[in-house]
Amino acid sequence: MASSAQIELWQAEKVATLAEVGKAPNGIHYATWGETRVSEPDLVRLVGAVPATLSAALENRAYYFVPLAIADTGETMIAPAYSVDLGDRAVCHRNAVFGVTEAVFLSTRLVEDRFGLAFEFFINVAHNFVEAAGVPERFGALAWSQAEAQVRGETSQDAWETRRRAQDSRSSQKGIDERSRNTFMESAFSDALAIYMLSLAVDFDYHDLREREYPLLAAPALAERLRHVSGLFPPNPGYEFQILYRRKG
Repeated sequence: MASSAQIELWQAEKVATLAEVGKAPNGIHYATWGETRVSEPDLVRLVGAVPATLSAALENRAYYFVPLAIADTGETMIAPAYSVDLGDRAVCHRNAVFGVTEAVFLSTRLVEDRFGLAFEFFINVAHNFVEAAGVPERFGALAWSQAEAQVRGETSQDAWETRRRAQDSRSSQKGIDERSRNTFMESAFSDALAIYMLSLAVDFDYHDLREREYPLLAAPALAERLRHVSGLFPPNPGYEFQILYRRKG
């Protein structure tokens, strides 16, 4: 394994210039560069899981799968290979803008399996979509109705905290904190969209998403959100959306 002293960091803009950006059949722009350790079939399957109906809002986005995106420099730097030292300096992703292109550099070597990389990719896609297109009104109404019904848990720390702040402000007779409620709906939709895409690409157990800081959203409530998302963004050919409450065997 190469040491960090032997690995030269590259400017993200230079990487973007050298990497050949392809366009998947679903309209998503992506490229690989360096020793990613991700096979081409796995990458094609991953990128292809993004519903084509999302691509118009992501037209100016390009997703670069690289070994490591380095966090502790003033500019976005990319490592072409992995070392322990550089791994300690890296983050899951970094963003950069080149002209009209908004680039997302995803670190493939910071995650241990396909599940981790897939979820990192899909949560970025989901957030990028929300930035460009916002939250569908019907989904926002669904998520807020569940919050009003005191459905247990949420899908991320951000969703949990902003939901709590919005509702706590009302209980203190200040009325609903609309900013927190809107942020909650953005987080809830981004999470649901990412989990939906993850389910198309990878067979996983919902509880694999559990974190310690907050209770995970009750499974029936999540299923309702995911079915709504699937109705808005049907799977591409070759992908199937399915919810199994219990595994067989």
